[in-house]
Amino acid sequence: MSGFVGVVVSDPRLQSQFTQVELRSLKSKLVEYLKDRLNITAAANARAAIAAPGAAVEASVVVEEKTEFDVIIESWFLSARNESGCVTVGDLPPVMAKLKAFSGMLGEEEIKAILGESSSDMKEEIDFESFLRAFLNLQARATARSGPKLKTSSSFLKASTTTLRHTISETEKASYVAHINSFLREDPFLKKYLPLDPSTNALFDLAKDGVLLCKLINVAVPGTIDERAINTKWVLNPWERNENHTLCLNSAKAIGCTVVNIGTQDLVEGRSHLLLGLISQIIKIQLLADLNLKKTPQLVELVEDSKDVEELMGLPPEKVLLKWMNFQLKKSGYSKQVTNFSSDLKDGEAYAHLLNVLAPEHGTTATLDTKDPTKRANLVLEQAEKMDCKRYVTPKDIVEGSTNLNLAFVAQIFQQRNGLSTDNKNISFAEMMSDDAQTSREERCFRLWINSLGIDSYINNVFEDVRTGWVLLEVLDRISPGSVNWKLATKPPIKMPFRKVENCNQVVKIGKELNFSLVNVAGNDIVQGNKKLILGQPALLHLSPPLPQHPTPCKEALER
Repeated sequence: MSGFVGVVVSDPRLQSQFTQVELRSLKSKLVEYLKDRLNITAAANARAAIAAPGAAVEASVVVEEKTEFDVIIESWFLSARNESGCVTVGDLPPVMAKLKAFSGMLGEEEIKAILGESSSDMKEEIDFESFLRAFLNLQARATARSGPKLKTSSSFLKASTTTLRHTISETEKASYVAHINSFLREDPFLKKYLPLDPSTNALFDLAKDGVLLCKLINVAVPGTIDERAINTKWVLNPWERNENHTLCLNSAKAIGCTVVNIGTQDLVEGRSHLLLGLISQIIKIQLLADLNLKKTPQLVELVEDSKDVEELMGLPPEKVLLKWMNFQLKKSGYSKQVTNFSSDLKDGEAYAHLLNVLAPEHGTTATLDTKDPTKRANLVLEQAEKMDCKRYVTPKDIVEGSTNLNLAFVAQIFQQRNGLSTDNKNISFAEMMSDDAQTSREERCFRLWINSLGIDSYINNVFEDVRTGWVLLEVLDRISPGSVNWKLATKPPIKMPFRKVENCNQVVKIGKELNFSLVNVAGNDIVQGNKKLILGQPALLHLSPPLPQHPTPCKEALER
């Protein structure tokens, strides 16, 4: 079990101003600084003692340029000369006055007076957290006096990359809160916290324990997490929270979320932009879950023949959704092609045509007659509300082209009424995809495992997505770095069939070199979609021990 590692800061204000990464970095710099200074002083004293025994040597005997950080840390270095062995409030004014942040704005006496407001005893000991609080207090006074020009004056405490301020979309937040309130309102553990108020930070506060995110993942892809593994006590300690967030991130990665820039500590701290991004991905996966031929065989109506069916099976869900939308728009006589969920939907015309085709009983000519995009968006949502499809967007979201919310809106329309016929001669292609229960379980197991490896490609269906050989090459390179010769590999999309065979032949060749049992297996078997042989490949990879690295150039180097 991994333990909680961090700098404990009890003041909520400090928690919002400094991340754990920044606090740990600052603390480590402090420790290193003191060690270095003490070593330098000791060495200087030793040299001076040899040169002139008994001569007094000051710490400043070693002359070096001081940084802004050096000056502030000297407040702790003073403790080496204090009889009490600690730093007091009275030690800070002369040090703070030297900082560029306050130079010319606050004098030593003013700083002393400000510090005296919060501490009546200037001999009171000050610790790491108290120093941070004192600095922020002084910074606020200086900023109020000088205006906004000092707003980045704490850059010596923070790395330049951490001074960015992230914003979140309140409409996206409100939509996701509505989604959570709807799908988790009957959950035995969460129902006492729901419904959440979208106008507050209740969503981010509730997510800090990790339970909400784990439950949301199970709603998106049922059975991903064994809920017995979730810590659901009334009050969780830091280790239990960390376990929940580790479980959440690993599971999110397995179902296809991108979590490379999110850590457990970000979730514990409730970093709003990261939480909202993760929740957005989870909800997107849930809304697009039915956009495949296995769950919605009627999608075969979108294609002409078996070759197109194969191509459709290889498309990611959002591309299938666009294909479906354009298919329905073509029926209505809409001449434009929708290629995205943002700019192409801003004027609302595509929505108006789509709803008129899917729900002609609610259709009206007024939607298309109006010239004002905002009015048209309002009419579109009024029509969608009659189909119970208004959860995710507002007129403003449509006009501004919110990609995430437009995608969610179109996906909801698809779920409510897709307008596809069940009476189609081509539906036999989709029916042929039905698998026995054992094969489906194995496919799901290996799909989750491959996605958890963190490779660039995301697997929607093992049987279809590995047929180009590229995914298996990525997996081989991950478990045995350097084993793949990327110069001989072709990256999808691949039009020429022999290129797929080349990729799969390399997969078989590497497998044999790694002593996998691949008797009577050829690259063409993978290209042809032989399910038994395809399932055998990831099974061998999954069960294999960690393999040695090879000196072959990596894929990233070749791409550069």
